[in-house]
Amino acid sequence: MNNAETITKAISSSLNIIEQEREREIISRRFGLNGNKETLEQIGEMLSITRERVRQLEKAILIRLRIAAEEGKIADLAPAEKIIIRNLTEMGRIARTNNLAKKILGHEPNAIDKANFNFLGEISPALTIVAENDKYYGAVGIAEYGDEKTIRGRIDEIVSLIKSNKAPMNIEELDAKLDYEHPSHIEAIALLSKNLSTLNSQWGLTKWPTVNPKNIRDKIYVVLEEKHEPMHFSDIAKAISSSDFRRKNVTVQAIHNELIKDSRFVLIGRGIYALSNWGYEKGTVSDIITKILKKAGDDGLSRKEIVKQVLKERKVKETTVLLNLQNKSLFTKVGKDNYRLAK
Repeated sequence: MNNAETITKAISSSLNIIEQEREREIISRRFGLNGNKETLEQIGEMLSITRERVRQLEKAILIRLRIAAEEGKIADLAPAEKIIIRNLTEMGRIARTNNLAKKILGHEPNAIDKANFNFLGEISPALTIVAENDKYYGAVGIAEYGDEKTIRGRIDEIVSLIKSNKAPMNIEELDAKLDYEHPSHIEAIALLSKNLSTLNSQWGLTKWPTVNPKNIRDKIYVVLEEKHEPMHFSDIAKAISSSDFRRKNVTVQAIHNELIKDSRFVLIGRGIYALSNWGYEKGTVSDIITKILKKAGDDGLSRKEIVKQVLKERKVKETTVLLNLQNKSLFTKVGKDNYRLAK
């Protein structure tokens, strides 16, 4: 029997111990075991009972199912629990319902697949669930490591730690500040937060472009930050195309256009860009020479020293620097090979 058949049999066995057809219908529709998850109002209208009555019946049915599961009265549940727990152990003890179903079933899960795992997580004493809302992804975990309230508290703790750090953190950095048996458990918990995103092994708030770049400029920034050295705009385009970004199909021209517009990027050579936060400033080669000589004062600097300092800030040929030094309206030669600003 394969995993899918084991899960299906556990669902059937669970429903079969519900004696009344109406109650089976309520559970199936509430969890979406037939494909469509329905509200209390929708089920109430279908059964001609109030919303509150549906809620009461659902609660009572689930209590009976949990008791039956604890007493081992649901045939075929134990094998399904074993498969789920084995996979959850490999995934860090808890996982998004979608990811767990995909791993166990071997394919992208549909609505019924996910509903089945949520239902088993709800009734099994060995499992716990995290209900999906605006802050958390729906998840299934191993019960002995915490109930829903505990897990949500751990998620919030990680979010708060990253937020207080004010910069992305990797799992090792988080592990150094948290008390978990293994870093994989931290990653498993972090994956449940809708307020966190990860990119290149760094975890940060979803609103931070460094881990969740939403436009071309943010993606350029991430590529340069990761490379940590100046790049030609064509190489930046290639890096984005081969990245893990969503919507990564961009043209070289689009990259070039965005580099020109954003003050974070500094042109330091022919088509070569760096980040301004690396200490680079915008300007021509003449502007850089002017800045250097202004610091030097009236004594000026030797041609060799000027070239050396300019090449730290610009990816240009030495001859380009020397050619710019010949601008007599800006620079004056002093002695054999010294230069200072023209007065």
